[in-house]
Amino acid sequence: MGIPLRQQMKVGAYVLKQHMLGRKRYPLVLMLEPLFKCNLACSGCGKIDYPDPILNKRLSVEECLQAVDETGVPVVAIAGGEPLLHKEMPQIVEGILKRGKVVILCTNALLLEKRIEQYKPHPNFTWDIHLDGDKDQHDWAVSQKGVYDRAVAALKDAKRRGFRVAINATLFNNAEPERMAKFFDDVTAMGVDAIMVSPGYAYERAPDQQHFLNRRKTKELFRGIFARGKGKGWKMGNSSLFLDFLAGNQTYNCTPWGNPTRNIFGWQRPCYLLGEGYAKSFKELMETTDWDKYGVGNYEKCADCMVHSGFEASAVIDSIKHPVKAMARQMRGPKTEGEMAPEIDLSNQRKADFVFSRHVEQTMAELKHEPKQKPVRGAKHGGTPAVAAE
Repeated sequence: MGIPLRQQMKVGAYVLKQHMLGRKRYPLVLMLEPLFKCNLACSGCGKIDYPDPILNKRLSVEECLQAVDETGVPVVAIAGGEPLLHKEMPQIVEGILKRGKVVILCTNALLLEKRIEQYKPHPNFTWDIHLDGDKDQHDWAVSQKGVYDRAVAALKDAKRRGFRVAINATLFNNAEPERMAKFFDDVTAMGVDAIMVSPGYAYERAPDQQHFLNRRKTKELFRGIFARGKGKGWKMGNSSLFLDFLAGNQTYNCTPWGNPTRNIFGWQRPCYLLGEGYAKSFKELMETTDWDKYGVGNYEKCADCMVHSGFEASAVIDSIKHPVKAMARQMRGPKTEGEMAPEIDLSNQRKADFVFSRHVEQTMAELKHEPKQKPVRGAKHGGTPAVAAE
């Protein structure tokens, strides 16, 4: 398994503490987006359609560390945009590590070889490099040729320097089980410490709306991949029950508060994938969000979602409650044959509410009254990996 024992114990102890305190809802991983600016313009990204004043805005070191302190989470995933465009990213990472947190820094790796001297290997620090498949697959996914080769070169350089390195693969409906299995073989041979996977989410403003997976196709795809991976020694960076969920063997409700998102707008409601309003503090997010309005079966936008940011927390909590089941899946791998677990009924879900432009317009109005910031260097568009992580 690609999740370090140190991290498993840290997260397990944290979850047990929350249960002992009787907390019904609590965060597990902070999704920190210090900026939306990116040096790629991926067609499947839902964060590339912001005006320049928003793309040039970023969170300060102090704001990032305050978000970590507010949530108290054991794990922080830093995404974007491209985090390495943020000039103060080394200080942000250092500040989070000093707080004893696990840091997963997501990057497309185009700047990694140039900026890596600013970072030091640490047992709680992981470079999470965005790779959506082999050379042709990845370059198609990021809408630019040559990116795969540069990312792989940076990956190998980071490994040589002693860093823990993972890859983050977002799968779309043109992914093929045999080809993806070969890709996982390839990155395993490169020595990656973890392979994190997730199906893509159909962001409402993503330029490409034709290649997102529905739930049935997601399950069939992952069954095909995992069947070809038995005995291969892949180090998967997702929990064993989340992988089993992707293969259609677990019925989970979404846990949107498990991966709260802090970005330049504030605390995003309800989750990393849907921006339908923002809270000024984490406390306000938790106490004033109508969580029952969202999730598969409750909301049309959530119908096909099986992304880690919504369901990994559900799987981790299930693992703590049923450790024997989790251990069995970890030892045997996801079930790839037989009947799938029941699906959640969609007949009563409410219709989608398209609110993207409202908070953009509000933020643009607020920015007119703020002192001008120095532009962040990079292309016009911003994008974020799915891992964690998208």
